[in-house]
Amino acid sequence: MARGPRALLLALWALAALARPSSGSGEAGGGGWLRGGPAAAAVAEEERCTVERRADLTYAEFVQRYAFVKPVILQGLTDNSRFRALCSRERLLTSFGDNIVRLSTANTYSYRKVDLPFQEYVEQLLHPQDPASLGNDTLYFFGDNNFTEWASLFRHYSPPPFRLLGTTPAYSFGIAGAGSGVPFHWHGPGFSEVIYGRKRWFLYPPEKTPEFHPNKTTLAWLQDTYPALAPLERPLECTIRAGEVLYFPDRWWHATLNLDTSVFISTFLG
Repeated sequence: MARGPRALLLALWALAALARPSSGSGEAGGGGWLRGGPAAAAVAEEERCTVERRADLTYAEFVQRYAFVKPVILQGLTDNSRFRALCSRERLLTSFGDNIVRLSTANTYSYRKVDLPFQEYVEQLLHPQDPASLGNDTLYFFGDNNFTEWASLFRHYSPPPFRLLGTTPAYSFGIAGAGSGVPFHWHGPGFSEVIYGRKRWFLYPPEKTPEFHPNKTTLAWLQDTYPALAPLERPLECTIRAGEVLYFPDRWWHATLNLDTSVFISTFLG
């Protein structure tokens, strides 16, 4: 009989999969999206947060202290309650269920693409991450958005008011199941806002390459690699909740883990 953390996560994944909501699930609080799963159980309630939260940040201070230096969590800079209401499970399926979306595999260096109707993704693939699955077996809806088809939704989104000189913002919208996530990777600077659910982030500065397997999920990394890290080897980390925005500077390594089924949108500064 299997024992240890992996057996516990497999059992929790099975229970969470049985709890998947039907299309008629209530909208209150979580927008009809599934909450909880193996990832939530793997992160202790007394979670570590080593990223600053700021509710009173000015643009001048943002540029001086964070934009080129370190991540920061922004609170209360925009009101996206209207956008959030439009992102409930029922409303997205009603408005965009027939749209073809492009999914990517959740690994670091090789992204296989799969096209299928949005409704099929939500109803058949948006379940808790199997802890035993590899990244190239996990399909993830993030980016590759058809901005013409989704324009009626995106026009209601208010991005963070901070910009960097010489960059142009571009949106990337996503929805992913509990326990899923993207393993460590890096790119240009940007913001990421959680609309529904909770998303845990792990971040390293550019000069500190993390130890990870590019085809193992973040959930597997959290289970297998994270516990053995010495305190000085641990990443910056925090759980971003609905309405909060994480800013990450250029070339910072980061991995994500959705603690619930999560709806989120990033503003990349390219």
